Amino acid sequence: MQERFAVCSYDHVWEAALEAVKDRSITREDKGAGVIETAWLEIPMPGRTFGALQRDLGDSKDRSRISLTVKRLADVTKIGFGEERQRWAFRGGSRLFGWTDTDPSADVMHDVQRRLDSKLKEHGCSLT
Repeated sequence: MQERFAVCSYDHVWEAALEAVKDRSITREDKGAGVIETAWLEIPMPGRTFGALQRDLGDSKDRSRISLTVKRLADVTKIGFGEERQRWAFRGGSRLFGWTDTDPSADVMHDVQRRLDSKLKEHGCSLT
């Protein structure tokens, strides 16, 4: 989870947080609790292989969802965000393939941070 601190009103930070994930479906939006969660987004990942023989995984994909938290502090507002990411992978056994946890994408995290920072600056907020 990454964190940002903004000298800005809670409402402006909330709007910026929503704007940062506008390209995804939102499954939870609770302004009072300061929580935004997106639905899973499937992302094709062509060229991925599996096994000792490096067979082509024709239906290769990842899925990603983002969670954001917005909290009021004394004189700043704290924004936390993170990506939960899973990949479609060979698992063996009776379920040959299934979702397994993997590391968050640096590109996705950078994109969310860029959108968030841009919107906060539009509102005249300063980041600390």
